[in-house]
Amino acid sequence: MGSHETYSAEAAASLPVPVPVPVTDAGREGLEAILSRPGRAVIALDFDGTLAPIVADPEQARAHPDAVPALAALAPKVAAVAVVTGRPPAVAVRNGGFAGVPGLERLVVLGHYGAERWEAGTVSAPAPHPGVAAARAELPGLLGRAGAWQGTWVEEKGRAIAVHTRRAADPQAAFEALRAPLTDLATRHGLIVEPGRMVLELRPPGMDKGVALLDYARELSAESVLYAGDDLGDLPAFAAVDTLRSQGTPGLLVCSGNDEVTEVRERADVVVDGPQGVVDLLRALAARIT
Repeated sequence: MGSHETYSAEAAASLPVPVPVPVTDAGREGLEAILSRPGRAVIALDFDGTLAPIVADPEQARAHPDAVPALAALAPKVAAVAVVTGRPPAVAVRNGGFAGVPGLERLVVLGHYGAERWEAGTVSAPAPHPGVAAARAELPGLLGRAGAWQGTWVEEKGRAIAVHTRRAADPQAAFEALRAPLTDLATRHGLIVEPGRMVLELRPPGMDKGVALLDYARELSAESVLYAGDDLGDLPAFAAVDTLRSQGTPGLLVCSGNDEVTEVRERADVVVDGPQGVVDLLRALAARIT
């Protein structure tokens, strides 16, 4: 795609209206549609790495302290704001501090890649895939045989299981060593493995952020869509925006910048400086929309 401009608080200080300029024609069209017809725009964002900084223990992840005020300022001015995450939606709501916030009454959290939905304090969900429980039962033995317990952490997600290697002595080596055996385990139980930033997640097929975003945008008859993410699991959502673009719905792809996943950065129309940059972007959009 070429070089990107990084939007930051410092850059904002020198601009009268601090909205970043996308580096692609499609991104510029998406931004223009959002600003000109905000009442038909859907703003969708990943949680970890986008609204919340990445931390060694995902249970300790919390939204950037300015994320909720920025979302609350923007949400009443657009058709919808949605958080799209692999986490259970109730966990994202708790860690994000979204519940009961004035301005976020219509916030939707599409958790477990859209398999569960939190809206107005209520979670709706289908029955869980039986393969997750079966894989969960075998996982301790697999990790033991692989010699992967040291520094490896298993996150229970209810409808999925995530194996984190970030705290291992050599996170990348542990990640690579576990990739094949976890893929075999997932396949035997009808699951797939989704790699991320030092994490391998086992989950049912047909669950991804692209499916969730596409279904939600179509449900609302969105006339423009913004999606912001930072990791490999966000690429299906980027592809969903490309699909919408091909069907005549403008979209804007935002990368919450990091040095670990270059694929997201290369696909984005705008690169911002991590969760702080996402907050700055949300504030800028809210300030421009009247």
